[in-house]
Amino acid sequence: MKKVGIVMGSDSDLPVVKKATDILKNLDIPFEVHIYSAHRTPVEAAEFARNARAEGFGVLIGVAGMAAHLAGAIAANTTLPVIGIPCKSAALDGLDALLSTVMMPSGIPVATVAIDGGKNAALLAAQILAVEDAALAEKLGRLRESDAKTVLAKDAAVMDMI
Repeated sequence: MKKVGIVMGSDSDLPVVKKATDILKNLDIPFEVHIYSAHRTPVEAAEFARNARAEGFGVLIGVAGMAAHLAGAIAANTTLPVIGIPCKSAALDGLDALLSTVMMPSGIPVATVAIDGGKNAALLAAQILAVEDAALAEKLGRLRESDAKTVLAKDAAVMDMI
């Protein structure tokens, strides 16, 4: 199975990354997590992205707040699918990161999830990998069924809560 590469711009992004790694672990998807900054370590970030396919990665996730150039910098250096997770910041509550991540120039796509959307980034990465992996697709189907049962159980109990 291909690996998922997660690159965060700072260790302050770790709580968001943990949401993603929990899902990947649950689905038995191998992954690596690294800290590379689009601004402070641009050479290392580019090198990671350029070598990712040869290193067995199938999807990359870039996690950053504020200027949030990391996912775009990664995407500029690979043809692997890149998912961006914009992180909430103190200054603009994550809107700055969201706009920086989603507004990529034509030809360098980055799939973008919600602000602090680590769980959905991992699920999207899993869905991308599942295109060529029937066993993973089956796990994703079971996860969806489990989520649906949880919602229906809450529906059945809601009147008792009121």
